[in-house]
Amino acid sequence: MYAASRTPLGLIAGSTLFDVVSHRQATWLLRVAAVTAATAATALAAQVSIPFQPVPFTLQPMVVLLTAAALGSRLGASAQVLYLLLGVAGLPVFAASPFLAPGLGRLLGPTGGFLLAYPAAAFVTGLLAERRFDRRYATSLVAMLTGLAIVYVGGIAGVALAPPSPGLAAALTVAGPFLVADLLKLVLAAGVLPSLWRLLARTS
Repeated sequence: MYAASRTPLGLIAGSTLFDVVSHRQATWLLRVAAVTAATAATALAAQVSIPFQPVPFTLQPMVVLLTAAALGSRLGASAQVLYLLLGVAGLPVFAASPFLAPGLGRLLGPTGGFLLAYPAAAFVTGLLAERRFDRRYATSLVAMLTGLAIVYVGGIAGVALAPPSPGLAAALTVAGPFLVADLLKLVLAAGVLPSLWRLLARTS
């Protein structure tokens, strides 16, 4: 049972799912483990990809937003910063692609805008989760759509500006199929956190 308060789980201000599961007493080691797990989930999601030029289809946006909602703003963003650092260091965490450069070159190419937007998207989604947006389906969807909008603003800018700079119209055309797929995934993913909160409430 959540020991720090007798307030119903759905009304605990500033609490994320991670806070409640760890009873708000997470040690630094547990926080590191949670960030590492979210980073690993992002890297695994990158491997579930469909090659497409110039940007591959992956499950990453959904995983980035789900883990951020569960961990909160700071830990969620930290997981994505760690993910980018591992990729820049040359570890095979980015989506496999015959068209895209590895390592730092990936951030400088057409996918760079999407990737660099992950920490900001995770922070905002996690911040909304801390304000209880993840307790109900409608608000959970709003939180994830907000994060997805940040990903796409960065992604479209990255495609538009990447050499040979195809321009905004071409970038929007490229992003269209991805946006439709990601929206469909979020419609399903937005129910995950509210379901887990209800499960916790029943077992508390």
